[in-house]
Amino acid sequence: MMATTPSEQIHQVLVHGRRMRVCVRPGEGTPLLLCNGIGASLELLQAFVDALDPSIPVVRFDVPGIGGSQLPRRPYNLATLARSLGRVLTELGFDRVDVLGISWGGALAQQFAAQHPRRCRRLVLVSTSAGWMMVPGSPHVLRTMSTPRRYRDPEYGASVAGSIYGGAIRDDPGLGRRFYAGQKTSVTSRRAYFLQLAAGAGWTSLPFLKLIRQPTLVLAGDDDPIIPLANARMLHRGLPHSTLHVFRDGHLGLLVLADELAPVIADFLRPDKADAG
Repeated sequence: MMATTPSEQIHQVLVHGRRMRVCVRPGEGTPLLLCNGIGASLELLQAFVDALDPSIPVVRFDVPGIGGSQLPRRPYNLATLARSLGRVLTELGFDRVDVLGISWGGALAQQFAAQHPRRCRRLVLVSTSAGWMMVPGSPHVLRTMSTPRRYRDPEYGASVAGSIYGGAIRDDPGLGRRFYAGQKTSVTSRRAYFLQLAAGAGWTSLPFLKLIRQPTLVLAGDDDPIIPLANARMLHRGLPHSTLHVFRDGHLGLLVLADELAPVIADFLRPDKADAG
């Protein structure tokens, strides 16, 4: 099972009276805030964090109701969650961050960048889209993603991993099983999963993509059944300061190809590439 490393610190940050579990890896320079995919606890991204330049500080968190974060008292949306993240960062003493979002977390990352332009220095969007106006995956994939069963039932998760995630997992479902094994068991809450689904319902970044002025790296796999490659090209065309990097894998390429993609992302985040001011 994947676990956070001894150098990382777990924090319980109060937001609107509810605890949010946050993990911080210390380092120097601008921290990288990681926004995870739907239903996933912060442990899922461990393989990427381990492969990333250890000098880069990393902040990751569990969405309300997922992993070690408490269920919210009421439904939320991406705008309110982005505001909550701003409070979390302030509580931790971070004024400015780089933001990486994968899949559902990519929508949250775009919302955060637009909503907090002075606090987001650079943006990395992985295996994600502009929201409900995206080019959709197959109906089978969308049906599978509509429930948290793959997290609740490891054998079922392994059986569908290849068809929904694509890439190397098609040939080795054990890869998917290994990633699921690192999840916090409380991630199986159906209510939390459906609240997270609802938070992104009807959301789209297309009306404000041009307003996201941060330098942005868009990464996408060439075999992604959930979010086809055309969506990354749409983001690249809409974001005024973006670079597109296509890798040969599927939806979880950030984890499967962590040793390959982490240096690409680290290079994009280098201090000498930062905008003045």
